[in-house]
Amino acid sequence: MNANYYQDPTQDVLHKFNVTQDGLTENEAEQRLQKNGSNELASEKKTTILQKFINQFKDLMIIILLVATVISLLIGEASDALIIFMVVILNAAFGVFQEAKAENAIDALQKMTTPYTRVRRDGQVQQIPSNQVTLGDIVLLEAGDVVPADARLIETHNLKIEESALTGESVPSEKNSSRIETEGLGIGDQANMAFMNTNVTYGTAEAVVTGIGMQTQVGQIAGMISGVEQTITPLQKNINHLSKILSVLILAIAAVIFLFGTLTGRETPFDMLLTAISLAVAAIPEGLPAIVTITLALGTQTMSKQNALVRKLPAVETLGTTEIIASDKTGTLTQNKMTVEQVYTNNKLMQVSDYSLPLSSRMASIMILANDSQETTDGLLGDPTETALIQYFIDKKDDVSQVKNDYERIDSVPFDSDRKLMSAVVQDRDGQIMSLTKGAVDVLLKRTTKIDVDGQVRDLTQKDIDKIEKTNSHLAHQALRVLAYAYKPLEHASKNSDAAEYESDLIFVGLTGMIDPERPEVRDAVEEAKSAGIRPLMITGDHKETAEAIALRLGIIQKDEPDAVITGSELDQLSDEELRQNVDQYSVYARVSPEHKVRIVKAWQSHDKIVAMTGDGVNDAPALKTADIGVGMGITGTEVSKGAADIVLADDNFATIITAVEQGRKVFANIQKAVQYLLSANLGEVLTLSLMTFANWDIFLPVQILWINLVTDTFPAIALGVEEGEPDAMQHKPRGQNSTFLSNGVGSSIIYQGILESFLTLGVYLIAILFPVHSSDAMIHADALTMSFITLGMLQLSHAFNCKSIHRSIFTTQTFNNKFFNWAILASGILLAATIFIPGFNGLFHVKPLDFTQWLIILAAVVLMVVIVELVKLVQRKTVYKNM
Repeated sequence: MNANYYQDPTQDVLHKFNVTQDGLTENEAEQRLQKNGSNELASEKKTTILQKFINQFKDLMIIILLVATVISLLIGEASDALIIFMVVILNAAFGVFQEAKAENAIDALQKMTTPYTRVRRDGQVQQIPSNQVTLGDIVLLEAGDVVPADARLIETHNLKIEESALTGESVPSEKNSSRIETEGLGIGDQANMAFMNTNVTYGTAEAVVTGIGMQTQVGQIAGMISGVEQTITPLQKNINHLSKILSVLILAIAAVIFLFGTLTGRETPFDMLLTAISLAVAAIPEGLPAIVTITLALGTQTMSKQNALVRKLPAVETLGTTEIIASDKTGTLTQNKMTVEQVYTNNKLMQVSDYSLPLSSRMASIMILANDSQETTDGLLGDPTETALIQYFIDKKDDVSQVKNDYERIDSVPFDSDRKLMSAVVQDRDGQIMSLTKGAVDVLLKRTTKIDVDGQVRDLTQKDIDKIEKTNSHLAHQALRVLAYAYKPLEHASKNSDAAEYESDLIFVGLTGMIDPERPEVRDAVEEAKSAGIRPLMITGDHKETAEAIALRLGIIQKDEPDAVITGSELDQLSDEELRQNVDQYSVYARVSPEHKVRIVKAWQSHDKIVAMTGDGVNDAPALKTADIGVGMGITGTEVSKGAADIVLADDNFATIITAVEQGRKVFANIQKAVQYLLSANLGEVLTLSLMTFANWDIFLPVQILWINLVTDTFPAIALGVEEGEPDAMQHKPRGQNSTFLSNGVGSSIIYQGILESFLTLGVYLIAILFPVHSSDAMIHADALTMSFITLGMLQLSHAFNCKSIHRSIFTTQTFNNKFFNWAILASGILLAATIFIPGFNGLFHVKPLDFTQWLIILAAVVLMVVIVELVKLVQRKTVYKNM
């Protein structure tokens, strides 16, 4: 697409496309359609359900588990193989289910295209499907139309187009057909261009199509979306990293055990191979993928109840790592509707919250009658500025129809960008005729000679003018859009009179200041985000003054931060490296394009920051997809932005993001607890078996290793994944890009707790040997092996209670508040005890019944495990983690 059509004179543009205002001929239109293709957006090739399912098995941990399944079958452990295989399938099913729910962003862009468009061909106006519009077509636009393609305006009548989906600016842009000589203008400043999928809110126009399909601004965004490389989430990085470390360690340890046992003649090579394989299977935390998936899935359910709808499972945890929230202004931080905030009348400036303009006042009648908005069953229809004036009275429960019924409109002069005024001529029930005018303050003051103060009309003095101009400046510096109001009694009026007759010698009445206001709950959400170590940014297509005012009101920036605001044109002067070096300086980005938003996100990501991007417009989609976590708006958001997002807010409430961040942090903490439990338990198993082998003691049989692994790993770990979470989750800074499951002391805890489990187990074994209950060596070793077998299993189950909090004491938390956890521990304990107490199981698991004294020794080891871990936590809280 030629980006400089706005710089060309109208006739030059028509000449470039070899067309006149009579339009293309049918023959020429058909040829161009065949040459250039239809006016549609390219769609990406869809992934089938089968492909989605296969993709789930490309993870290294899943591959290891599949190998473990085969090995388990080879050594005859079908039940363990079945459990592992079920875990893998469950994980894959969850992933496919979440992906299947996601809409395709390009498809959503296609659905936005208007179905029919009016064009002039062969000099005749006709209606054709929008996808049949081609380059050079003359399209006719009027209020209510959606622009079918990018086009250069060649004739306009009071045209306004709402372009917020592309520019982020909430106020409709005034359009004209005049040539613009300035180079390098952004979309929002190209006043003589109309862009695909924007909405005509006022006036009429004719335009020549300059870009169709993928050539349009929307098409470029579609290309940016499809070209964005999918980022790997921190959770996926964590699991991939952990999987690689575990796989190497497990294989190395299994190989050492096999070689040592074989070379020392402990067992036959085949028996040692079975032992080594069993150890490898036991050491693999096969429950981890299921725990991660289930914890994330439960997190999505919790978040959906809080109006945050998750489209991709890893997004739950990623949101919890967020360090930067780059938020679109319009519709996200603000309400996306113009609202009257301040009123100046009778020489007084008042907040609407403190002052109610009487419906009987002259200013009220001008606001209501010099207004072309319409009340419909779906609400107010018309220019947002005019609908805001009517909404002001509706919000006060005033009967606007009463004023309209008391007056008859005789004539009107529509607003245009040259006059910057709009007038209506009305007649009341007494026959009095008057013109009512609203418009730009500077223009209206030049046409005003008198002022109405408390119903008394007098000459307008320089003092009055100075006060009005000072008030206008005061309102403008708050980024309010200011309108002035005046009227003039008339002796007579007729249709289509000259505007100059109605808009001269006016009587000034007052001013209104309007703005798209911030959402009331957002300021508190911004404050909470900052207290949680998250930096909120505002990124908008709106003007700098408006963006700065809203950011100040929300607390995103302070008054002593004059350099915190930067515009898109200023961004263009910075190279990517300069932006990267200075990005920390800026908190508000105004008048930006889609490309700017992507640059901003990437600049923060280059500092290893986890970036969440919120947005609702088409222009936000590329940045939503580029960001680590894209947050779309469910109500005001376009289907494109929802399709590109990872999470969609059902209530469009910025505060919901903070709630979702808290949930994300709790999800990660729960996964971290499960990882701590699983890896410390598995380390305990590996060390125990290794030391038994090196000490030339009797070692656990494969069936014993696998049974401990089966009954203690899965359900308790999953139960830890559904804990309520730490109460102070939002009182800490984000853990950052480089944080892993082993951060925050978890890695060291895994090591010492695994060693502790092993030493306590071996200690029980040694006690059984040194203080035997029986006299024969066979019985002594059988007792020792049985006691250490039960001890290892029970140590792991008791340790699950320690893992309910990484640093807090289990005695300061609600230890038994998680019913699922309680049942999981009870069920696992019963399954472990069944090997001893159920007849027939003794022989199957090669164990024997124990007496009371032996059970007391096992119980003492279990209690000692809990006590030692609690003491270590206490020391940690007193030294390293003092705020816990």
